[in-house]
Amino acid sequence: MSLAGISLLIIAIAFAFIAIFVVKTLKAASSTMTSVSQTLEKVEGQMQGITTESESLLKKTNHIASDIETKTKTLDGLMDALGNVGTTVGHVNQSIQGVSESVAHASHERDEKVTKALRWGDAAIELYLKWKRKKVQ
Repeated sequence: MSLAGISLLIIAIAFAFIAIFVVKTLKAASSTMTSVSQTLEKVEGQMQGITTESESLLKKTNHIASDIETKTKTLDGLMDALGNVGTTVGHVNQSIQGVSESVAHASHERDEKVTKALRWGDAAIELYLKWKRKKVQ
């Protein structure tokens, strides 16, 4: 075998090793790409689930916000009604206070009249008693 033949044999063996290495590398890359593809499919499925859940959550949030707005409007009417009740109670209190003052004033006037009547009664009794004493003496 000549030097050229040995060189060709070495080149052929090197080429075989390179070919085997390239095949193994390509198989590993293919396996890695398959794994990446499967992972991406799983991620895509999970993203689809997250998107569906997010849409559902957004719809529920909008429904709750609408419900809260409706209930708040209802409470506004109730608060207005309670304010009117408070005003009415204030007017009733003022009326009761006025009646109370009128009753107190009338009672005071009658007390004065009763006091005068009692004084006149006492004076009459004393006059009667004095008259009776004079009569007895």
